Amino acid sequence: MARLAFVGLTFFLLLSGCGSSSGEGDAPRRGQGNSSPPSVEAVQARDGTLPLEERMSGTVRARNQVAIYAELSQPVVAVEAQTGDYVEKDEPLVRLRRVTYEQQVRQAEAALRTAKAEAQGAQASLRELRSQLKRTERLADQDFESQQQLESLRAQVEQAEATYEQAQAQVEQAESTLQERETTLRRTVVRAPISGHVGQRNVQVGQRVGPDTRLYTIGDLDSVKVHVEVTDRMFGRVRPGQTARLHVPQQDTVIQAPVTRMSPFLSEESYSAEAEIVVPNASGLLNPGMFIEVDVAYGESERATIVPLSALYENPGSNARGVFVAPTLGTEIPVDVPESFDEDNPPPLTPPTPTTFREVEVLAEGQQTAGIRGVEPGDWVVTVGQNLLESGAGERVDARVRPVPWSRLMALQRLQDTDLLNRVLERQQRLADQRFGPDAAPDDTAQSSVSRPDAPADTTAPSMATTQRR
Repeated sequence: MARLAFVGLTFFLLLSGCGSSSGEGDAPRRGQGNSSPPSVEAVQARDGTLPLEERMSGTVRARNQVAIYAELSQPVVAVEAQTGDYVEKDEPLVRLRRVTYEQQVRQAEAALRTAKAEAQGAQASLRELRSQLKRTERLADQDFESQQQLESLRAQVEQAEATYEQAQAQVEQAESTLQERETTLRRTVVRAPISGHVGQRNVQVGQRVGPDTRLYTIGDLDSVKVHVEVTDRMFGRVRPGQTARLHVPQQDTVIQAPVTRMSPFLSEESYSAEAEIVVPNASGLLNPGMFIEVDVAYGESERATIVPLSALYENPGSNARGVFVAPTLGTEIPVDVPESFDEDNPPPLTPPTPTTFREVEVLAEGQQTAGIRGVEPGDWVVTVGQNLLESGAGERVDARVRPVPWSRLMALQRLQDTDLLNRVLERQQRLADQRFGPDAAPDDTAQSSVSRPDAPADTTAPSMATTQRR
């Protein structure tokens, strides 16, 4: 579907005449014998290698993400944090009704005071009995007190010691009860366990919540994890440390990060393993739950002739895959390609020059380029307008060629179809304003653009991961 959309949009753009150095001639037709040869764009093939990549799907998760639950079953009296807020660790999020727990704390405080008073009384009695025992022991040594009286005091001291120890235990128990009830009272304020952003608020004032009620999700988004399912075919090629490119379509951004971890086990259900990529996210481009595409590089192709993906063309007559070559460019016809491309002042078209379809062997395909065999580096290959050059295999078709820099093709291939169509419509409007004035009718604009055939158009190439051809 991507290739069909690409061809259809290319043909429409060629007919629309989006800017030209020469506006003469009828609409282009394929083949020779027409009043005006078709107009195409071409770039010069290069020598090099392609990075081998595999495109996989990834899901963004917060590196530290927790669900927040209440520990008590009580109605909510205040909600302190809203969805999207940034909260610090221990910052209050929700307040629950606490009247019952405050009463329990006061009761525990009173019980502790009573226990301490009883312990103090038992301690005083013990001191008094110990003092009496010492005096009685001195008197008994001088035979002023009977042995029976001495034994009685000793028994009273032992009883007082036991009473004091029991009173101390009651104090400790009362202190423990108070601490427990104070802890329960503190739990009426639900606090953030980590610093992070609040998401998925599920609580309202007046709502009765409990330990099974999730109130919030909080995540630290300063760094995120991207979980990628690695197929069994790629299992032996993906390793920690390899460079991954993450495509963020919502921001039209590519982020590079190394593969952090790789599971050594394949799932028996999906025949895939999970890889993890930790990505710094201070700019906030990635959000938990986001679905993104991930390219992982695992090597390089053999040396080959490098051409843009848009140069590859499947000939409908022979079903052969190849490229259209303009052999006279750079030899019989001098070529001067600017470093940058000005859409309002593009390079001029060449005089009619032969183009020939050549079958090629595709060795590898990247995101924007392909490595092929069958064309030499330095040859000029057509990248826009191949459908206007269709003929028998090996038959030459004259065309007017606009040499363009590689930067032009790379920029166009990165555009989405909607972006490309908007650029076309904007340029049509500029041409209409220049020719008819700003009040020109839309029909005049369309008619004007169709009558300008010699301006090759913007194209976009389908995105695909690099694959090695055997």
